[in-house]
Amino acid sequence: MSDTETTAAADRPRNFIEEAIAEDLESGRFDRVQTRFPPEPNGYLHIGHAKAIAIDFGMARRHGGKCNLRFDDTNPTREDVEYVDSIKQDIEWLGFRWDRECYASDYYGQLYDWAVELIRKGRAYVCDLGADEVRELRGTLTEPGRPSPFRDRAVEENLDLFARMKAGEFPDGSRTLRAKIDMAHPNLNMRDPVMYRILHSRHHRTGDEWCIYPTYDWAHGQSDSLERVTHSLCSLEFEDHRPLYEWYIRELGIFPSRQIEFARLNLTHTVMSKRRLREMVEEKVVHGWDDPRMPTLSGLRRLGYTPAAVLDFLDRVGVAKTDSVADIALLEHCLREDLNRRAQRAMAVLRPLRLVIDDYSEDRVEELEAVNNPEDGSAGTRKVPFCRELLIEREDFALEPPPKFFRLAPGREVRLKHAYLVTCISVERDSDGNVTAVRCTHDPASRGGEAPDGRRVKGTLHWVSARHAAEAEVRLYDHLFAKPDPDDAAEGEDWHANLNPASLETLSGCRVEPGLAEVSTGDRFQFLRLGYFCADPDSRPGRPVFNRSVALKDSWAKVVRAG
Repeated sequence: MSDTETTAAADRPRNFIEEAIAEDLESGRFDRVQTRFPPEPNGYLHIGHAKAIAIDFGMARRHGGKCNLRFDDTNPTREDVEYVDSIKQDIEWLGFRWDRECYASDYYGQLYDWAVELIRKGRAYVCDLGADEVRELRGTLTEPGRPSPFRDRAVEENLDLFARMKAGEFPDGSRTLRAKIDMAHPNLNMRDPVMYRILHSRHHRTGDEWCIYPTYDWAHGQSDSLERVTHSLCSLEFEDHRPLYEWYIRELGIFPSRQIEFARLNLTHTVMSKRRLREMVEEKVVHGWDDPRMPTLSGLRRLGYTPAAVLDFLDRVGVAKTDSVADIALLEHCLREDLNRRAQRAMAVLRPLRLVIDDYSEDRVEELEAVNNPEDGSAGTRKVPFCRELLIEREDFALEPPPKFFRLAPGREVRLKHAYLVTCISVERDSDGNVTAVRCTHDPASRGGEAPDGRRVKGTLHWVSARHAAEAEVRLYDHLFAKPDPDDAAEGEDWHANLNPASLETLSGCRVEPGLAEVSTGDRFQFLRLGYFCADPDSRPGRPVFNRSVALKDSWAKVVRAG
């Protein structure tokens, strides 16, 4: 941990997880801190996983401990090396490094041996019921379950059947291994839960070695124990699974890892269900897992988010015991604050309109100096070419300006950023009457944008040189869902009805400063007056593509000020 991180951690109050860890260390329950981050490699990580990453790795870091990366690869039908690689990339992007890279499949042999041990103790049995029959006999929250007719099989018969399950003698779904606990237990997870199911499917690491696979509840706690994890930190949906987690540990007499639950992250205008995200990818609602409208870390990275902004957001949301929904405006506010400090300023025109300065020589070209970032004195300056014919935003001109329109109009004077004061004297139109060019004169004494006589000019426009500007494609992204709650649909409709039809607008023929013709993927800029933008991987030499990361308007800051 850096000195800055140490100071920041010391300055803020401890959350309930830190309190629990401190108590365990002080009492001698544990003499160190070992955590783990256990994703299933069946999709790309999203910002909800980033909260778990920050907690798992952060708690270990703050207490001088270690954190393992363990892939919960117990469902081969959904898992792939592609997801393994993406998960590792996302964790490193956030700035964390794991101590050991582990897989639940590393422990398949030991898990099988422990299952045999439970069978020998009379604490597990092979069940021939199908999934629907198991569900029917499980009971409800108010009614106890009923025992399986196979619950009292002899130990030797269970051992034989389990060995034959492993050997591949039985078809998928025909048998399971279940823990023998209590069918009347008030917690449904304790009513003889399934430990193994038969699944003849090739695994991305073990190939065809196994045709029985452990369930999450059986594999997870024992994997924690094998890695001597002291604090198994997970989200609230696993709170009801903790009694089973602890039951397995007691029955096997293994290292007693401690499970602690925290509230998961929910965010307005998006979804955190990996199943739903996969549906959107498969239905081509989005253009892949890294679509910038997705809440995946790869999507946020492509949109232009920085690790610092994501971690700042997570720190502000905090660690709680009850679920809540965070406003996506706070996430965007954190990004603005970070990019304001680090992003280079540049000028870009998204919907160009020609501006011709009649009294400026056609052959003349000036190199005007522009500050790269007024928030960072070390960022330096750059040269921007200026000539007779420029391009401005079409919306910055109006033939009949409405009230409080402080931009260009006939007879009106405005400031061109870094350049001169210009006054509109006429316009050019096409055959349909549309304005195709604005003709102006300039004040030669106002170089730099200030009038020598001190007259006040309210409007300031950005621009690019028509002769020197590079052509670019710009993608304007908005929230994927129009409603804060994507599931807030009318009767007979589902989440599809809440998709935002304006979540992406692609603009071609945009113009940017010539210095932006050759950008690298991930380069971030503030386009003056337009927002923050990031160079997309689709960029090619001389043909950059920019994604709007976030607009300049900050609704969250207004909420904070109003409060």
